Amino acid sequence: MAKGLGGMGNLFKQAQEFQSRLAQVQEELARKTVDASSGGGMVQVTVNGQLEFSSVKVDPAVVNPQEKEMLEDLILAAVNEGLRRARAMASEEMSKVTGGFKIPGLMP
Repeated sequence: MAKGLGGMGNLFKQAQEFQSRLAQVQEELARKTVDASSGGGMVQVTVNGQLEFSSVKVDPAVVNPQEKEMLEDLILAAVNEGLRRARAMASEEMSKVTGGFKIPGLMP
């Protein structure tokens, strides 16, 4: 019976270590960023690994009231590309901890 408890204790310890490593990776992801752009670099965004935007830059050449919809499309394209890249980065970092095992709700 004591052997069974020792195995559970070891499993609990491993779970705590795993949880600690996940927290560390999430902190690292908050500091890591990806850049994305659209319109040949006319609109640029920076997104961190927690899917938060830290900057949006728009080239003054595309700020034209008559072409407002085009600018909106460029911003949307850059934002979506930034999110895609940030998700890929987060997934890659998390898979280092999980060994590639997909845990629902863990990866963005």
